Amino acid sequence: MTVEKVALITAGGSGMGAAAARRLAADGFKVGILSSSGKGEALAAELGGVGVTGSNQSNDDLKALVDLAMQRWGRIDVLVNSAGHGPRAAILEISDDDWHRGMDTYLMNVIRPTRLVTPIMQQQRAGAIVNISTAWAFEPSEMFPTSAVFRAGLASFTKLFADKYAKDNVRMNNILPGWIDSLPQQEARRESVPMQRYGKAEEIAATVAFLASEGSGYITGQNIRVDGGLTRSV
Repeated sequence: MTVEKVALITAGGSGMGAAAARRLAADGFKVGILSSSGKGEALAAELGGVGVTGSNQSNDDLKALVDLAMQRWGRIDVLVNSAGHGPRAAILEISDDDWHRGMDTYLMNVIRPTRLVTPIMQQQRAGAIVNISTAWAFEPSEMFPTSAVFRAGLASFTKLFADKYAKDNVRMNNILPGWIDSLPQQEARRESVPMQRYGKAEEIAATVAFLASEGSGYITGQNIRVDGGLTRSV
């Protein structure tokens, strides 16, 4: 009997999250999508999946998505954590409240749903969690201060998670996108990329699909740059 594999995508109503949902559905996954705009619920219906209109900063909304998927399909094989946009300002002008909002946007958005799906994946003895991070996690830019700070923390969380749950065949990896065409395009940014172009959301989705596949079964705890050569530290 063929097992239907299931992928959940948070912040999946538009941009890279929506592209990942479309690619995973095309690859045969049943999809569950969470977004705050309602676009994720509509996309899920289009793809034959399930959707919840809510926030990845809400444990209740995330639980509603997980519960809906389990009621419908009885398993969760993949979790894709996307994110919205956090606060930006000069580094010492960011308020305490905005630092906390940045943590909610860029770090807790992964930790909250990971708490919910990991026991399910442990029981299945298989699962893949893919976090859409940023190319600037290790080469921080003043353009994205809260993103850079908390996604550097996400890299540490990912390694700690991988160390603990690899024995259960539950994997976690981060994708580090550079300038992607789901953002407004600027010539100076395009010229800063060795490949001289913005990446496509579909290219990020293809990387998600690989990290969700059996072909990546020996990859965990990694940060994979998909940025046209923009960053290059080791």
